[in-house]
Amino acid sequence: MSAARIDEGAAGRLPLREDLAGLEPYGAPQLEVAARLNVNENPYAPSAGVIADIADSVARAAAGLNRYPDRDFMELRCALADYLADESGVRRAPELIWAGNGSNEVMLHLFQAFGGPGRSAVSFAPTYSMYHEYARDTNTRWIQRARLKDFMLDLELVEQTLRRERPALLLLASPNNPTGTALPLGDVKRILEAAEESGPLVDGEAASTIVVIDEAYAEFRREGTPSALELLEDAPHLVVSRTMSKAFGMAGLRLGYMTAAKAIIDAVMLVRLPYHLSAVTQAAALAALRHADELRAQVASLREERDRLVERLRAMGLRAVDSDANFVLFGPFEDRRAVFDALVERGVLIRVVGPEGWLRVSIGTPEETAAFVTALEEVIS
Repeated sequence: MSAARIDEGAAGRLPLREDLAGLEPYGAPQLEVAARLNVNENPYAPSAGVIADIADSVARAAAGLNRYPDRDFMELRCALADYLADESGVRRAPELIWAGNGSNEVMLHLFQAFGGPGRSAVSFAPTYSMYHEYARDTNTRWIQRARLKDFMLDLELVEQTLRRERPALLLLASPNNPTGTALPLGDVKRILEAAEESGPLVDGEAASTIVVIDEAYAEFRREGTPSALELLEDAPHLVVSRTMSKAFGMAGLRLGYMTAAKAIIDAVMLVRLPYHLSAVTQAAALAALRHADELRAQVASLREERDRLVERLRAMGLRAVDSDANFVLFGPFEDRRAVFDALVERGVLIRVVGPEGWLRVSIGTPEETAAFVTALEEVIS
């Protein structure tokens, strides 16, 4: 079912915000096909052991559902701190970690705390299509500039934009969605330096721009690609966000998190809804984290499948962008919508997103990838 557009006539009888009239809710197509490779999910369902642990943990949490959950979810924050230390080698204090119902809610908390009327946020396209909606929903002015032809950042343009616009927030996905490109740490350092006094004026003095590095796909990065977590200690205006939706195969759990300086964590706690993480969510997330090593084995196989797919697409005469994520951007096509529709007819669902002419495919199981390759070969032949 397609997303419903807000009817402007009906909205005229309601006090709907003018900027929402005629818009459609965010959402990718949901179709029942053999190979769903459009929303960057982990194709592997949790193992029987993980399911049993989650079920047992949720059952124990259910015994106390007459009480509100731990408002500050410190046990979960400790477990997330341990996971980040193991995955990246960077140890963060639990009180410097914050979580929400998906990284979407974490981002919204940041916009609620630092954006709003009279404030602006900036990013560089192509990038994640939800960013501008966080701005819209908080009445934050949205500024979007372009990336280079290789989808990396033009650092001079970034610095120029920071000086000119004085944004409260700068959002950069690394690896970037939909291109799969990761930011070199040297680029992030240069941006952090430029952002130290590029924010809005507060009491007559320039504040910092909050630099958000969205690492939703970080676990899929190639060997030797560092994480921006390494820069947090010396950058009080840096936020690094992660999610359990992708590498953990827990998209249905809805658990995203970030780590930043205490002042930023304190600020988002002002705007969060009370008891925003349910006891059930906390219990399920803790159970999943106990099986992190098992889930990492899946990530390694998906990386290998991704790299093989890049080579296969190039062998077909297409351009495929080197990816540090669990998807590949490929093309270009004269009529990408026709290619998309032809693939759907063959039971393969991918995504029409990114620069004109390009398509994005998520990495599935070997069987799903083979089905995609066979269907694509038929379509382009």
